[in-house]
Amino acid sequence: MIKKILQKEDPALHKVCHPVTNFDRKLSVLIDDLVDTLEDAQGLGLAAPQVGILRRVVIVMDDDETFLELVNPEIVSQEGEQEGFEGCLSLSGLYGIVKRPMKVKVKAQDRHGNPVEYEREGITARCFCHEIEHLDGHMYYEKAGRLFTEDEVDEMLQKAEEEEN
Repeated sequence: MIKKILQKEDPALHKVCHPVTNFDRKLSVLIDDLVDTLEDAQGLGLAAPQVGILRRVVIVMDDDETFLELVNPEIVSQEGEQEGFEGCLSLSGLYGIVKRPMKVKVKAQDRHGNPVEYEREGITARCFCHEIEHLDGHMYYEKAGRLFTEDEVDEMLQKAEEEEN
């Protein structure tokens, strides 16, 4: 079921989420709802607090466009650095330039409580960091110097492309 994505002002987005202790049908429904909502919004990741559920659950689209389900995720290692534009479904139409690790290793549980571990680079590593920050009540704009509109981003990218040619 597609859920409403909360926006920046909502207090739920600024709270620390509780660990998942019950790996039951209710959790599976939440994960399925997160996937449906993310597909509908055409995003790359979604955290449970973004739909008003204060549990440590995130969904991230992998490079092959499958969804990685992370319950109680933790970043266990990170390497390198990347800097780039980042947006959020809870802050529609705005983007910020954010530094993130280039490579991230995450350990978590699946919907059944089984341990899982993923090591990813680039955009997926960025998504892991972004979504896991939501679980601690943080949003990417806290790390961005300033926010840009979609038009400003397009203009900046076009200017950079022209300078390359």
